[in-house]
Amino acid sequence: MQQGIHTISFVGLGLIGASLMQALKRAAGATGRNIEMIGFDPAFDAADIVAITGECGLDRFEPDPAKLYNADLVVLCAPVVTNIALLDEAKRHIRKDTLVSDVSSTKAEIAAKAQELGIEFIGMHPIAGREQQGYQAASPELLDGRLVILCTECATLETTLATELAGLLRAAGCKPLFMSPEEHDRVYANISHLPQLISTALMAHCRENVEWAGPGFASMARLAGSPWAVWRDIVETNRSNIADEMEAFSALLADVAGEVRGGNFEALESKFREANDLYQRLQERSSS
Repeated sequence: MQQGIHTISFVGLGLIGASLMQALKRAAGATGRNIEMIGFDPAFDAADIVAITGECGLDRFEPDPAKLYNADLVVLCAPVVTNIALLDEAKRHIRKDTLVSDVSSTKAEIAAKAQELGIEFIGMHPIAGREQQGYQAASPELLDGRLVILCTECATLETTLATELAGLLRAAGCKPLFMSPEEHDRVYANISHLPQLISTALMAHCRENVEWAGPGFASMARLAGSPWAVWRDIVETNRSNIADEMEAFSALLADVAGEVRGGNFEALESKFREANDLYQRLQERSSS
């Protein structure tokens, strides 16, 4: 395979951006490659720059957009709406052969904007995270064994750089999975965005009793601690899918309430059994 990725730029060096940078650098070393890792984050001060280019492994901190975007692969690692806006800046500075990616939690809107601008683009969503934020909490192990969703049109998948990116992710211990941007947003509205809003609503609904809650409630409510600054962009860019999922779940919840009120224990037992089986499968997959 031709090795076309010699430089990767990360625009944003928070938890996911810095962890991805470290994982790809480790993958490059493991496969005998020398890939220069370039990055920029507007929130960094002098001490952050020293740390990110020292113990964290960034090769060069580059504030000049003309030099920052002059790379084989550019990865936008800011919040969703900011990444969409950054495509205009990227378009002004990237080369014709540059592949642009991102780590946003929604994909359809940014993919449409990239297509409109004529940018070769492949959306990337690492299914990983932790409660701590910032490059200080970053680690290549954060992505070990984790799914990384790659969203693009078929034509982009056939390019050398896209194929090489998928190979680097595998070498980093990730599990690349391909789907369209539209499918991604439908799927993650169901298994990510809906649970977040359920957790948020649950905490609001139970506000008067939380001081007596036990660990089970705390587990259910964990996502309620997520920052609105992150989730505003996700909701804004995936409103329709999220609303569809919430309405469907509300209808299911109403059905369950009717079964509880009517004492339909056979139907409730069936739901418990199905949920138990699905939970067991989820646990087995998580431990594999």
